[in-house]
Amino acid sequence: MRLTTFTDYSLRVLMYVAAHPEGRATIAEIAKAYDISGHHLTKVVHFLGKEGYLENLRGRGGGLRLARAAAAINVGDVVKVTEGGDVPAECFEHDTNCCAITDDCKLKFALSKAVDAFYAALRQYTLEDVVKNRKALGKVLFVSPPARKAARA
Repeated sequence: MRLTTFTDYSLRVLMYVAAHPEGRATIAEIAKAYDISGHHLTKVVHFLGKEGYLENLRGRGGGLRLARAAAAINVGDVVKVTEGGDVPAECFEHDTNCCAITDDCKLKFALSKAVDAFYAALRQYTLEDVVKNRKALGKVLFVSPPARKAARA
C-alpha cells in the first residue's frame, strides 16, 4: 500500500511543527526544509486546520502550531482522514462498483482484513512517538539546505 502525496505531506507538516524547537513554523519554512511546493502545503495546512490538527497564528511571530498536544494526535487517525477512508479496491465503493464478481468474490474480505490491520498498526503511534528523536530531526530539518548537504558529506 502506498500513501497519497497528500497524506505524506500531512504527516511531514505535523512532524515538522511537533519537532520545531519553538513549536511553530511557517509554510515557507516547511516547504524549504522538505524541498516541496508551498502551494501543495497550503492545501494540506488548510485541511489539517479544518480537521483540528493545526492552528494558524496570525500577526508578527505567527505561523502554524499544533492545535493539540503531539501525544494526542494519533498517526492512524491522521492517515485515515487524509486518505479518505478504507477503499483499497473498486468493490468497496457500493455506488460506483462495476466489478462482475463482487457478489462471489472472497478477495474483498482479505483486503478488508489487510486495511484493518494497517490502521490498527498505525493507531499504536502518536505524533509524539514519531518525533521523540527531535534532536536528530532538527539537525536535518532546521538547517539551511547547503549546510544540510555539507552535514551529509
